[in-house]
Amino acid sequence: MGGIRYVRGDATSPQAKGVKVIAHVCNDLGGWGKGFVLAVSRRWDQPERAYREWHRNRAKNDFGLGAVQFVQVEQYVHVANMVAQRGTKRGSKGVPIRYDALGRCLDGVGARALELEASVHMPRIGCGLAGGRWSEVEPLIERHLVERGVPVTVYDID
Repeated sequence: MGGIRYVRGDATSPQAKGVKVIAHVCNDLGGWGKGFVLAVSRRWDQPERAYREWHRNRAKNDFGLGAVQFVQVEQYVHVANMVAQRGTKRGSKGVPIRYDALGRCLDGVGARALELEASVHMPRIGCGLAGGRWSEVEPLIERHLVERGVPVTVYDID
């Protein structure tokens, strides 16, 4: 079993064969407009549309911290909208990332990746606008994905 593979590049252009899941963190406010989501929206419009609809109808669905929404954007590419951020940096006290919610999200991503026989690709989730520390996020990825046999690639921007 390998660990996390780190590469330079764009997580919206996964470097792997087969089915791929691109995982990223979303907030619980229904906001989509800063950070990695902009790169996702430049490439595909479906993840943003699906996320906004999911939030708009949250009284009738599972939207909330710890929930994951999977959006197929290409034949072999899915985007995982993971709700693991409480509010935004500007409007919240402390850091917005919620590590417990991120763990639940990653557990769901791991289960879906195993079903799809997919690899998972991501930027350093939770460490940009969500204000998290990679030293806290990396063990969650190891526990919920790598230890289950899911190949993971983390992308650092060139």
